[in-house]
This record gives sequence, C-alpha cells and structure tokens, in this order.
Amino acid sequence: MAKSRRNVRFQHRSNGSERRLSVSDVSEAASEPGSPGKNGSVAKSEPIQEEKPEDKQVSEYEKKKQTFITRTIWTFVMIAGFFIAMFSGHIYIIIIVTAVQIVSFKEVIAIANIPSKEKNLRFTKSLNWYFLATTMYFLYGESVIYYFKHVLLVDKVLLPFATHHRFISFMLYIMGFVFFVGSLQKGHYRFQFTQFAWTHMALYLIVVQAHFIMNNVFEGMIWFFLPVSLVITNDIFAYVCGITFGRTQLIKLSPKKTVEGFIGAWICTIIFGYFMTNILMRYKYFICPVNDLGANVLTGLECTPNPVFTPQPYTLPHWTGINKTFHVAPMQFHILTFATFASLIAPFGGFFASGLKRTFKIKDFGESIPGHGGITDRMDCQFIMGFFAYMYYHSFIAVYKASVGDIIETAITGLTVDEQLEVVKGLGKYLYNQGAVSEKIVECLNTELRRR
Repeated sequence: MAKSRRNVRFQHRSNGSERRLSVSDVSEAASEPGSPGKNGSVAKSEPIQEEKPEDKQVSEYEKKKQTFITRTIWTFVMIAGFFIAMFSGHIYIIIIVTAVQIVSFKEVIAIANIPSKEKNLRFTKSLNWYFLATTMYFLYGESVIYYFKHVLLVDKVLLPFATHHRFISFMLYIMGFVFFVGSLQKGHYRFQFTQFAWTHMALYLIVVQAHFIMNNVFEGMIWFFLPVSLVITNDIFAYVCGITFGRTQLIKLSPKKTVEGFIGAWICTIIFGYFMTNILMRYKYFICPVNDLGANVLTGLECTPNPVFTPQPYTLPHWTGINKTFHVAPMQFHILTFATFASLIAPFGGFFASGLKRTFKIKDFGESIPGHGGITDRMDCQFIMGFFAYMYYHSFIAVYKASVGDIIETAITGLTVDEQLEVVKGLGKYLYNQGAVSEKIVECLNTELRRR
C-alpha cells in the first residue's frame, strides 16, 4: 500500500482559484533550492540577505555623522544669532529671554501631559497658559515699574496700572485658581491636581528664574553676558578635561561626568572669567545700566561706572616680603565667586534636568533645536546661574541711591497736591540759583501756582 505524500500540491484541485501561499510555504520554498516552477523548470531560489554587522556599523556611523553635522551647524547659528542680538540692543536680548521662557515652559509642561485624559478635560492646557500669562504679567510689570517708573507714573493712563499692579496681578491669579477648582471633574482629580502642581513647579523653576536674567540685562549687559559665558565655558572645559583626564565618576545621574573634569573645568573657568572681565570692563555698553532701550553697540551708553569696575590700590601684607602696590578692580575678586558658582553649583541644574528626564524615560525635553534637543536641554544650568547673578549683584555690588523714579513715586503717593506744588516751586528756585533755568521760567511757574 502506497504511503501518502505530505505537502504535495495538486494543481487540478485548485477549483479555478489561485491558492495563496502561507508564510510556511514561502519558507519551505526558500529552503528547497531546486523546487520546480509552473513551467516545469527548476527555479533557483535567492537566499534572503541578512544585514551584516559591518552594514549596521556603517549605518550607525552615518547616523551619528549626520547628527554631528546638524548639531555643529545649529551651534554656530545659535552663537551668531546670540551675538547679533546682543550687539543690536538690550531689547533684542529681552525678546530672546522671553521666548526661552515660553518655549521651556511648554516643553516641561508637555512631559506630564496625558493626551487621552486631556481630551476629556477641555481647559487643562488653557489653564496652564493662563497661569503662565498671569505670572509673566506680574514679573514683567514689576521690572518695568522698577526701571521705568519715571515714565509710567507721569502718564495718566498707565498710572493706575503702575500703582495697583500687584493687586491686579493677585486678582488675575485668583480668577485662575477659582476657575481651576470649578473645573474639577470626578474621576480626574488626581490628574488635574498633578497638572496644577506641575504647572506651578515649572513656573517657579523656569519662568521666575528666567525673569531675573532679564533684570540682569537692565542692570548692564555684563551681568547677563558674563554668567551665560561662564556656564558655556565650564560645560566645554568639563567635556575636554573629562575625556583627557577623567577617571572617577562624579554622579550617577550623569555617568559621563567625572571628578577630574569637574575640577579641571572649575580652574579653566576662573581663568577665562578673569580675562573676559578685563575685556568687558573697558566698554560702557556692557557696564552701564539700561537708560535707553534703543541703544546698541554703535550708539553706546553713557553713565557713571559702578565703583566695582574702577581699579583700586591693593598692597600685599608685610609678611609676604613683597612691598608692592597693585591696582585691581574689585570686579576681579567678584568674578572668582561667579566662576566658582558656575563650575560647582550651576551644573546641578543640569543634573536635576537629567534626573527629571530619566524619571519620565525621555532623551530630550523636545526638538526645538535640531541636533540639540529642546531649549530646556540647553538652558537647564543657565536658569539657576542667572538667578544667582541677580541675587549676588543686588547683595554685594549694586549701589543704591535715590532715582528720579523713586522721587516721583514718593511725591505722588506721599504728598498732597498742594505739597507737590510746593516741591515744584522749590525746585524751580533751586534750578534758577544753579543757573539751570532762566528767571522767566521761574516767573511763569510762580504765576501758574498763584492761579491755583
């Protein structure tokens, strides 16, 4: 009795329809080098080509090469754009800082978003942006009032906004708070409160800290450029020293960071800061506070330099045996503190960002900058450094004296109209005695005052 043959196909049993080959049929056909074709001839099967390890290495190399090229191009684009904006005027730097605030806030908020839940909650994103707008209104309003109160307080329309700015900001925030509570939905409480807390964390760590960087611009371009350049320089030298001398891992959050690179970058950053400060102190465009937002590097700025930029005589102690006097600007001593903070403390802003990304299992905060990731990936250390620069400047360097805006504010808020007129009359007499105004102006002023 003949045995039945398995896997034998009979063409006359196809019932007029073609039989579709299954995956097993294809694999079997591929394994039989001499399987007959439809015309009875023996078809040569082509073996499936597997990707060789060499090909994988080449494709990986090409990918890294393309990423490196893109990253390099955009690095030079950002550097060129930064210097063009800085030399074009303070207002352009302020615009850049504002854009960085907004984009960084968007990137951080997007990390904790759950799209499926956002579809069921209509106002989640709207509330995030509302709180951002409210915070920026408060912070920018505080800065504008502080630096330009001599303009705002004499304007009839802007005066109410200037004098009641903090109350208006508070009420705007309360409106958002009430709306948030009213929008709570059953079954989504955890997600909504998580978003509320996450939004406020982003506002503090990004928007508030970045805002103080803008205040540094108003105090003088050097207080903006120097901290920024110190952080960038430290990052570069940490990489160079790390790959050259690095042996000991510094922190587990960033496995590539080494103790040797950390210390080497600190020393190099101090040296860079010393020489860079010597250069910047020579130009009033960098050391003068902003008194004209239309100024640029060509028009320049005029001011009485802060004493911190004026060289002072220093004599070495007698026990050194060197009886010599050196003239050094106090800023050269302050730069040691700036460089130390940029080297030893500011990098922990980057470590914090690395831990945050590891928590959410993401490589970058976004794709805002091709080859670099998101804005937040490049600014994680800059936020804390800018905040430190503002606090240090106002604690140890700033010279506090009454400004025109301070006097006007005191006169408007603390004196009656009659008392304000007496101040005007007294100032008129003083200016006449100093030869600043003519007698005719004083007479006209007194005539108008008598009519009242």
